[in-house]
Amino acid sequence: MGFIADALQRVKPSATIAVTNKARELKAAGRDVIGLGAGEPDFDTPENIKEAAVAAIRDGKTKYTAVDGIPELKQAIVAKFARENGLEYKTSQITVGTGGKQVLYNALIATVNPGDEVVIPAPYWVSYPDMALLAGGTPVPVETTIDTSFRMTPEALDAAITPKTKWLIFNSPSNPSGAAYSREEIAALAEVLRRHPHVWVMTDDMYEHLVYDDFEFTTLAQVAPDLKERTLTVNGVSKAYAMTGWRIGYAGGPEPLIKAMAKVQSQSTSNPCSISQWASVEALNGPQDFIPKNNAVFKSRRDLVVGMLNQSKGLSCPVPEGAFYVYPSCAGTIGKKAPSGNVINTDEDFVTELLETEGVAVVQGSAFGTGPNFRVSYATSTEALEAACERIQRFCGALD
Repeated sequence: MGFIADALQRVKPSATIAVTNKARELKAAGRDVIGLGAGEPDFDTPENIKEAAVAAIRDGKTKYTAVDGIPELKQAIVAKFARENGLEYKTSQITVGTGGKQVLYNALIATVNPGDEVVIPAPYWVSYPDMALLAGGTPVPVETTIDTSFRMTPEALDAAITPKTKWLIFNSPSNPSGAAYSREEIAALAEVLRRHPHVWVMTDDMYEHLVYDDFEFTTLAQVAPDLKERTLTVNGVSKAYAMTGWRIGYAGGPEPLIKAMAKVQSQSTSNPCSISQWASVEALNGPQDFIPKNNAVFKSRRDLVVGMLNQSKGLSCPVPEGAFYVYPSCAGTIGKKAPSGNVINTDEDFVTELLETEGVAVVQGSAFGTGPNFRVSYATSTEALEAACERIQRFCGALD
């Protein structure tokens, strides 16, 4: 259709949303489907946060706010960065958007010119490359392997940087692999970035609080304070506070960048929902004691899923340090025949046949730039995970 903008031809719809929708449709049609596609906690938003939202409604805090966040929320974010990351920001260096996704998008739209390159370690969250393309830039994926547990090496980063590189998007713990970088690993990447002063870094820290086995989270600006002036530290309340639908993300960064991002937001969505902002003030300032409790549940689910997938014929699944995803390789199933009679040639074939045969919805690795793999979200009930993994084992066992 010639009427649609050329830029949109370069962009794919979100694969994770597509899988979730397909699972919903099959369920609505009466199929018994277990959806492991969505990246959201199954826990409810804590009561104190909900009550803060209700109070905001009752107090009439339902009008437009400042474009990129109410002062009270910016202040809570400043306090959070100081308390948890040892990072000092002024409120003028903070932006609030409608989810972390908008914050990342605003930053790219505000800075990327045609031909600018955006370095993205693969496997990556499905939206990074497409956002770079929409901004007129060129995504440059950096391959990682299961041998490095899907972590990018300093050598690979160095090789990907050119004079045209504008940004590195760095996500730890990672969606889709759950891989998290230690302080030493981040310091080694910082060493490379020092040699390339024209490269800026966007750290997507959305899964900061979802780490296991005594792993200690650090972020780039904290490990390498000298790079803070070219780092945008992005975070949000979605995952740790079970607030995905509230749509609040935020970032700290250099003031000129934050101002430019506010300009983009002023001409697109304007302010994030006022009620969600007040709920987020309570999330960041209120009790944090439920986070370790939720993490204990996530960790036991991770261990269950990794154990059961590694007992499946043809699958190999590393143990991730964080987030709520596992990213098993299905290389051992390629070339085999599914119960339907179709041959599995790609990870997309694998997930299609798994959904058709066993009613388990997962996302193909090709959507995240590294395959043949698939992503399982274990942010759902232990019973559902156990049943899904039994079905995956049965499916793999039936391949010929």
